[in-house]
Amino acid sequence: MREDLPGYVVALDVGGTAMKGGLVTRDGRVTALEGRPTGRENGPDAVVAAVRAYTGELADLGTSRFGTPPAGVGLAVPGFVTDTTAVYSANIGWRDVPVSAFVPDGIPAMLGHDVRTGGLAESVLGAGRDADDFLFLPIGTGIAGAVVVNGEPYGGARGWGGEIGHAPVWPSGEKCACGQIGCLETYASASAVARRFETRTGRTATAKDVVSLAQAGDQDAREVFGDAVEALSISLASYVLLLDPSLIVLGGGLAEAGPVLFGPVEEGLAARLAFREPPPLRRAALGMRAGMLGAALLGWRATGEPDAGRGWSLDVLRGGAVS
Repeated sequence: MREDLPGYVVALDVGGTAMKGGLVTRDGRVTALEGRPTGRENGPDAVVAAVRAYTGELADLGTSRFGTPPAGVGLAVPGFVTDTTAVYSANIGWRDVPVSAFVPDGIPAMLGHDVRTGGLAESVLGAGRDADDFLFLPIGTGIAGAVVVNGEPYGGARGWGGEIGHAPVWPSGEKCACGQIGCLETYASASAVARRFETRTGRTATAKDVVSLAQAGDQDAREVFGDAVEALSISLASYVLLLDPSLIVLGGGLAEAGPVLFGPVEEGLAARLAFREPPPLRRAALGMRAGMLGAALLGWRATGEPDAGRGWSLDVLRGGAVS
């Protein structure tokens, strides 16, 4: 790395309702801040202003702590995004927002798609550190994947690569919020598991509750969870047959179920790949910090340092202090 650069970057992971941010030093030490709301209810311009204010807050903290402004800023944001423009987000409503609108003047900055940025972090720092080609699939409120090829997330021709959550698994199934029928996200996202259980039983439960009930023998929970596992197995089998990844990394809240999820998905995937061995499934290593740590890598890349992070310690990254 260039020794003339300041020793840290600002990193932000911008979600639909909240932001997580921190300072990440040249050697991978993390100072994380408490999250901030995006203010989405006040419109897209308010979100842009909130992101810029939070970036400035982080930059001021870094300047106070390290005696110099940050070397760069990295931001993971939802929707269709290029390195320099937040093109469109259905959840937030912004269109064609330049990266300069999010950061203090004069600081190099780079944007990244939220899930692909998490995939970048898992590739460089986490569960995919030893794999050049893998799928990173966080299972949360929705489902989107990061297709990692030769160590880099692949966005496709127009930035929509990895939208496996909207690949139909049952063409005659339930309608998805995207307008299609039978999408993976409609059956296997955490929100879908909770919604389908409530629709079936009239009982309100989180996805975690449904998994626990299924383990305890509740028939409705077992069927809802079984549908999620089958949908995942179908989608992952298609992905494996198309791209032959060396690894599949599952993250997000539903992956916290551990063997309860991984065991059945591994069995279902193997059953649909009768003539070949399935790739191993591995739990994501960086948890809820994946987006923020990927944003830190983007921040260093904005300064012209593409190899940042290669020697960072996973234990240090997980244990960063919160200010």
